[in-house]
Amino acid sequence: MGTSSNFYVVFLTIVVLATTTFATYFPRPTHQNQFVLKQSKKPQKPYKSHYFPQQLDHFTFTPESSKIFYQKYLVNDTYWEKKAPIFVYTGNEGSIEWFADNTGLMFDIAPKFKALLVFIEHRYYGESLPFGKNSYKSAKSLGYLNSQQALADFAVLIRSLKQNLSSEESPVVVFGGSYGGNGVMTRSLSVSPAVLAAWFRMKYPHITIGALASSAPILQFDEITPWSAFYDAVSQDFKEASLNCYEVIKGSWVELEAMKSQKGGLAELSRIFRSCKVLQSADSARDWLWTAFVYTPMVNYPTEANFMMPLPAYPVEEMCKIIDDFPPGATKLVRAFAAASLYYNYTGTEKCFDIENGTDDHGSDDGWGWQACTELIMPMTCSNESMFTPSTFDYKGVTEYCVKKYGVMPRPHWITTEFGGERIYHVLKRSGSNIIFSNGMQDPWSRGSVLKNISSSIVALVTEKGAHHLDFRSATKDDPKWLIEQRRQEVEIIQGWIDEYNADLRCKGGKTE
Repeated sequence: MGTSSNFYVVFLTIVVLATTTFATYFPRPTHQNQFVLKQSKKPQKPYKSHYFPQQLDHFTFTPESSKIFYQKYLVNDTYWEKKAPIFVYTGNEGSIEWFADNTGLMFDIAPKFKALLVFIEHRYYGESLPFGKNSYKSAKSLGYLNSQQALADFAVLIRSLKQNLSSEESPVVVFGGSYGGNGVMTRSLSVSPAVLAAWFRMKYPHITIGALASSAPILQFDEITPWSAFYDAVSQDFKEASLNCYEVIKGSWVELEAMKSQKGGLAELSRIFRSCKVLQSADSARDWLWTAFVYTPMVNYPTEANFMMPLPAYPVEEMCKIIDDFPPGATKLVRAFAAASLYYNYTGTEKCFDIENGTDDHGSDDGWGWQACTELIMPMTCSNESMFTPSTFDYKGVTEYCVKKYGVMPRPHWITTEFGGERIYHVLKRSGSNIIFSNGMQDPWSRGSVLKNISSSIVALVTEKGAHHLDFRSATKDDPKWLIEQRRQEVEIIQGWIDEYNADLRCKGGKTE
């Protein structure tokens, strides 16, 4: 297979922020972060850890299916009053504390609703490992890791929690960003909790009265969304900031590739990239640049943030200023490196860059690799309009990789079979209700989400300047008016769901059916 046709396979192989990886080129809408969120000056949000005895397999009846593992969840009951709402965050691919600490919206609105806050960890991530250290050992142990089992976990835990609290009439609203929003992948190149939240509402409408799915790319599967949409959107973000910036980055790949064949090329690349060690491959330098230019648009927030990396407000614009203000005569590659350095070294503390040895402190890549090789197949390509090297999608190559890595065949059409997606505007108009799809058009994942209202109760809140689940972040005094308004609308809609639910309860004499 050629370089372009092997594109998807290559980025499935290593760890995010390290070398060529699935997460590098196919960024999980999620959250591979090595830093604790510091944007808000508030003290760390309070919650208590609990462990729920969860069944391994919800869908078969065999002796092994009854195996129990302990699923972690966090609870904050600071403002809760009995019978008041329960707000549940559907966890993604990572430790649940990290998501709780980065979802300030729920804490901000809890006092208004007197809500109980619950953050449920996704099976196979964080501490919720069904087979302990052997959970990733083989396809046999990994076989219970999929979105359907995860959604069933959430449903079972929520029901049990309400019974134990003697508050079965409390309305439940689910929240998710990225994979968590879909109800699928949620970290950087996953399809996070936002996807999961939307899917949870579709699959378990008797458990939750509504879902807020932020940056949920539920249409990023099969051929629903153009395969080049993600990288075209990344390129558009840079082009809007500066056409010169876009052209410099686009041209830097050619210069980098040319250095491969030059005598002393790796030594020169090591010097340009301020590598702590002499590079063993030019590909690692390429991936280092690629990561910076892909992830920065996702977090092009209007205020300083530490979500992916410590970054200034509107970091895409700041990157382009570096390129545009560079002294004349510098190569495109040198200018691209200087801009990418903002992503890795905004604080100015890095004396050199460990380009070939990135790590994921959240430990989610083993699980995510499995999900990306089984059900979560999101074809992605780079078109000629992209600022990245053109590439194609090769399903045969993906299959070969996944069979070699895990011994399993991908199911590219399973997600749309299980959850739908085709003709979604017609289907959900008749079959669904009470979902908010919130998106910021600066976020490249927005192109695979719902961007217009489906019905009066399935609404799309879209902001031109918003980025990856920006609305879920803690409110700050520097938030722009459009962000404040987006959150206001979300709260208003959720209040409407709760009011309608309580009105129905009163009509039934205070009893649920």
